[in-house]
Amino acid sequence: MLIIKFISLGIILILSSYAGIILSNKYKNRLIELKEIKKGLNIFETKIKYTYEPVPEIFKEISDNLISNIGDIFKNASNKMDKDTAKDSWIQAIEESKTNMKKEDLEVIKDLGKLLGKTDIEGQISQIELTDKFLDTNIENAEKEYIKNNKLYKTLRCCFRTCISYCSYIKMKQRRRLWILTYFLK
Repeated sequence: MLIIKFISLGIILILSSYAGIILSNKYKNRLIELKEIKKGLNIFETKIKYTYEPVPEIFKEISDNLISNIGDIFKNASNKMDKDTAKDSWIQAIEESKTNMKKEDLEVIKDLGKLLGKTDIEGQISQIELTDKFLDTNIENAEKEYIKNNKLYKTLRCCFRTCISYCSYIKMKQRRRLWILTYFLK
């Protein structure tokens, strides 16, 4: 019977640690992805200013320089531009992507597509700069959320493990007494 308790405690310990790590990594990955999008937009702006390459070719080059999730957005948009407009391709690529970004982050990035391929170089550069400013704000918010939630989930993980461990060692009668006591203290 004691072995079963220790095995169950070990499983609870591992699962609670794993859940806390997954939840805290979600915030970390969002921050990384936002920074990668910003990096991609900076490359895009530079390429438009100095090389005058077509947008699909620039997007293919950008996709090679970024991490997989964000690189896939640029790659998919580039592939879709053969069949569709730049705006529609960009929006579809973002909607089909699997990222940790929030809805508001995706909306900021989608707004880039409004003038993509429709205006001259100056108009596209100004749209990239505007998107870049919005991304700066979102990156600051993501950093704050990451710091806050990373601590929260680590603390929650430790508290949950401690609580489960403590409760498993209390005998059944003591559990009932504890439950009754907490019920009346509410």
